Amino acid sequence: MPVRWGKDEGLTALREPTAAPPRQPLARFLEDCHRRFGRDTSGRVADYIPELSKADPARFGIALATIDGHVHEVGDTGVPFTIQSVSKAFVFALALELGGPELVEATIGVEPSGEAFNSIRLRADNRPFNPMVNAGAMACSGLVHRLDPDGAFERIRDLLGRFAGRRLEVDDTVFRSERDTGDRNRAIAWLLRNHGILKGDVDAALDVYFRQCALLVTARDLAVMGATLAANGVNPVTGEAVVAPATVARTLSVMVSAGMYDYAGEWIYRVGLPAKSGVGGGIVATLPAQFGLGTFSPPLDAQGNSVRGLKVCEHLSAHFGLHLLQRTGDVTSSIAADYDLRQVASRRNRHQTERDILDRHGGVVRVMELAGALNFAACDYIARSVAAGGPRELVVFDLRRVGRLGAGAPALLAALFRDLTAAGTRVVLSGLDAEGQPAATLAAALTGDADTASALRRHATLDEAVEWAEDQVVFLYGGFGRVMESVPLADQSLMQGLSADDLARIARLVQPHAIRTGERIIAAGEPADSVFFLQTGMVSIRLPDGPRLATLGAGTCFGELALLTPGSPRTADVWADTPVTCLRLDLADYDRLRRDRPTAGETILRNLAALLADRLRQANAKIAALSDR
Repeated sequence: MPVRWGKDEGLTALREPTAAPPRQPLARFLEDCHRRFGRDTSGRVADYIPELSKADPARFGIALATIDGHVHEVGDTGVPFTIQSVSKAFVFALALELGGPELVEATIGVEPSGEAFNSIRLRADNRPFNPMVNAGAMACSGLVHRLDPDGAFERIRDLLGRFAGRRLEVDDTVFRSERDTGDRNRAIAWLLRNHGILKGDVDAALDVYFRQCALLVTARDLAVMGATLAANGVNPVTGEAVVAPATVARTLSVMVSAGMYDYAGEWIYRVGLPAKSGVGGGIVATLPAQFGLGTFSPPLDAQGNSVRGLKVCEHLSAHFGLHLLQRTGDVTSSIAADYDLRQVASRRNRHQTERDILDRHGGVVRVMELAGALNFAACDYIARSVAAGGPRELVVFDLRRVGRLGAGAPALLAALFRDLTAAGTRVVLSGLDAEGQPAATLAAALTGDADTASALRRHATLDEAVEWAEDQVVFLYGGFGRVMESVPLADQSLMQGLSADDLARIARLVQPHAIRTGERIIAAGEPADSVFFLQTGMVSIRLPDGPRLATLGAGTCFGELALLTPGSPRTADVWADTPVTCLRLDLADYDRLRRDRPTAGETILRNLAALLADRLRQANAKIAALSDR
């Protein structure tokens, strides 16, 4: 059935805003989940560890942490509970960081077991199936213990705390309860020792494992830990880089295939998010590059997963279409605008000679404004778009709206820059924050290619890059030789079409001025009582707080709006960027000229109208270049 939009009923009275702003849509969704699934009383609290049986089955918390560090919380998100098997994913990450993937993979497999989490069974090669079952988790803890016998547990506590963004404590009562009733785990541990997987003191390694399972966390902690995985190993709350991106990829891979015990296949089929559950009632789930989810509810199903937590995850994924394999994307949105110098100009107002050159030859420079989080496919589209546009003398890539470069993107962009440079095209980058992720990953991708890296030119802003590109075109096509000379009054833009007699009269009225570099010529707020004609040098028009509005070169005028609004306050400062010579025409003298020579005054105003219309045309061209995307 088609959507029926509301009828336009004309003007209506606006309601007064409520005292408190409405809850955010996602927060309301999570509240609805909490109400709906909180009524489900199925499942049983784990009792094979006696202390876990004391958990309150009514407790229920949901937290979702975004990769920009915001945390939505509903229900019992601050109630501590023991992390149990959720720790396995993060200790696996620690083992990878400490021992490296080769050592870890030689010790532990990465295949789903199809068995219960506490199965006393190994692979045919006598390795545990994966790090998410007890055998594999003990092998991970044992590996950490082998690499750091005296500090293994503190290493684990420290890393999990950095994932959560705070120091985690141990529930000693649960630890002792696990140790006292852990005979099945001891059997698994001695089996691992028998096959050379666990080395050294088995009881000491088991103590590390039991303690890590007894670490106290909250649903909020799990959400932040999941968001740290989603953010490629960077905690979005603290900003700390906790583990390497490669470690995150390996950890999430095993969570996808084996994180939910022997429900893992059903989980990835129905929910499609990397996740890990624990018999303490916690579940952590992650959607890479978007968020981490933490839930807490002690009643478990037959597989050992939180009943309410499962329902939250499944409903969230289904309602918003978040399944990891249900991805869509539009690579064309990676190019926000694509134009050349004939369509859009910089803020520098140029002499007519330069403008004519840019109108004729500006097509040799292409400007591509990129946007969004660029992934592998988007960068391939950008490269194909560059090639389809034909060869250019110079290409400007503006990255100010690029938040991040995903996997494969830096290598593709580096290859594109390398190919363009080798073909004789100058590559210019603008808007690239030296401290940001795109700059760092691009620099890493260009490591070992000093020729390309040194050939890239960088500018802080797009306007600076476009202005520099314009200068290259003007120089290439012989424009500088003319305008480097002093521009006479007759060649000024406002003086076009005046008779020789009128020009002679104005020449007697103007006053010559010489200004040193860095001097202010016009101050914002002072009365507009004169117009300046720039003969040599360059000036900048800036707002009082600093941003540049325009740069003017020889042959242009400034302060010209005084002709339309005489005596009104100036709205911007004008500064000399270089040594400047100019001619000043006071409005009192201009008014006498208009009275004595009405035709001359009308011609000057017509030229001013044409100048303002040209600026409007350039602004419209910029808007059109953006809206075409």
